[in-house]
Amino acid sequence: MSVPLFAAVPQSLAVNLLDAHDLLAAFGVIGVGLVMFAETGLLIGFFLPGDSLLFTAGLLCTGRTDGPLRLSLPALLVAAVVGALAGSECGYLIGRKAGGALLERSRSAKLREGAARAQELLERYGHAKAIVLARFVPVVRTVLNPVAGALGVPARTFTLWQVAGGLLWTVGLILGGYALGSSVPNVDRYLLPVIALVVAVSLMPVLFEVLRARRSAAARTTSVRR
Repeated sequence: MSVPLFAAVPQSLAVNLLDAHDLLAAFGVIGVGLVMFAETGLLIGFFLPGDSLLFTAGLLCTGRTDGPLRLSLPALLVAAVVGALAGSECGYLIGRKAGGALLERSRSAKLREGAARAQELLERYGHAKAIVLARFVPVVRTVLNPVAGALGVPARTFTLWQVAGGLLWTVGLILGGYALGSSVPNVDRYLLPVIALVVAVSLMPVLFEVLRARRSAAARTTSVRR
């Protein structure tokens, strides 16, 4: 069954928002765009499964899985990119208008922790690198956008680098899922471990940057001692 834009919503509206396959079965590529927007633009979307959703959606574009659901790759790419980029701009504008008030009032410890990590990324790595890296860190990619707006990151700088990071994140994960699904028959049988691996790999840019920064700091310390 080909699903070019959206799947029919089941009679039972009990959709598991934490399950990528359930979301895709219910809403198709339109759901991907909405989830991307909510996760990157609205603080209430911090719990949504962005990484696994993108990868699973790419996998379902191949038509080589056990289930009947098949998505359109071009439509999926457009929906994901538009949702992720528009969401980030929305989050940034919310931060510019509301400052840090929304995050300060939040009762979610996870959101407050994410905001602290987002601010640390901006201060440690600079605007460009932090905005790109944040795309690959769950929760941080939700809160960095309003934090950037609240801290007064220039709009042109934010837009340039959020577009670069958004394209790298969405297109990379979708095409990764599509490539794996095209080369490994019935890979959806092993979906959970594959998604766990994908999430781990998506965090590697941040890990590499942390290790690089630590090596640079250690080198500077050694140089000063000499």
